[in-house]
Amino acid sequence: MKVYGIKNCDTVKKARKFLEEAGVDYVFHDYKKDDVDAGKLAAFLEEFGWEQIVNRRGTTWRKLDDEIKDSVRDNASALEVLQENPSAIKRPIVEAEGKNFVGFDPVAWETALEMGELK
Repeated sequence: MKVYGIKNCDTVKKARKFLEEAGVDYVFHDYKKDDVDAGKLAAFLEEFGWEQIVNRRGTTWRKLDDEIKDSVRDNASALEVLQENPSAIKRPIVEAEGKNFVGFDPVAWETALEMGELK
C-alpha cells in the first residue's frame, strides 16, 4: 500500500497514525520531497474526478489567482495546476490493494480495514 500526501499535513498525520496503530504496512510518498508523478496523478484524477482531488478548502488553493482557479474545469486542467501546486492536492490519497481512497475518514477506513480493502 502507498500513501500519498505531505508529511506535515495534519490529516496525513492522523491517517498515518491510524494505519500504524492498525498494524498496516505502507510506503509514504511525500509530494514535497518526492515530487508529483504526472501519470499517477492523472490516474487518480481519472478514477475520482478533479472535483474530489482538488483541495479547494486548503490555503494553497485559496491563495491562487482567481484566473488560475477558474481555469480548472476538467481533469487535464486540474493536472496542470496540481503539478505546479502539489499542496492543492487533497490528502491523503491511498493506493491500496483492492481499492483507492481520497481523504481520511476513520469510520470508512475502519470498515475498509475490516473488509480487507485497506492493505
